[in-house]
Amino acid sequence: MPRHGRSAVDRNRLKRRLREVIRQDILPLRRGFDAVVRVGPGTYGQAYGDLRLELGGALQRLPV
Repeated sequence: MPRHGRSAVDRNRLKRRLREVIRQDILPLRRGFDAVVRVGPGTYGQAYGDLRLELGGALQRLPV
């Protein structure tokens, strides 16, 4: 998780949110593959719903 000038609290909150999105939306549909999620500085300020939409859309574009 890149720092982008954020505190450990911010980084951990973002990690928890991303893990929850993956647990709820992605694991039930796509098992048996590994993925790397890279985030930019703007990701820290996104709402949970926006994270879900963006991550879900990115995974739909994968050829897996």
